[in-house]
Amino acid sequence: MPDTVDGRFELIALHAFLVFERLKRDRSASGFAQSLFDLMFADFDRALREMGTGDLSVGKEVRRMAEAFYGRVAAYEQALAGDEAGLRDALRRNLYGTADPAAPAVARAASYLRTAAAGLAAFPVSALLQGSVDFGPLP
Repeated sequence: MPDTVDGRFELIALHAFLVFERLKRDRSASGFAQSLFDLMFADFDRALREMGTGDLSVGKEVRRMAEAFYGRVAAYEQALAGDEAGLRDALRRNLYGTADPAAPAVARAASYLRTAAAGLAAFPVSALLQGSVDFGPLP
């Protein structure tokens, strides 16, 4: 994915999706999940302001980012439950955005996503609540 503002957002969205997927399996983590979500979007707000986005536009941009994030969550949930072609398509559309990735890069990203999701499913929620996370090896 490109090293751009959008590319970085996509990487954050992908990894946040993985963490939130793990947290939603444990009811005791719901408060933490909400705090993490709030912190993530407060940081997006801060970053937009640091990049020079005007005060009147920040709210609209954060709302756009939230909608995009929820779209990614839905796409990745559905794709992980489906076949490999569907997962690769979801990653091509979202993670890579306007880039034109080579098929092997998309395959590596799909493998990484499946491996990270499986690893986090077995990861102790207590470790997540203490701020520790392990996505596994990068592709």
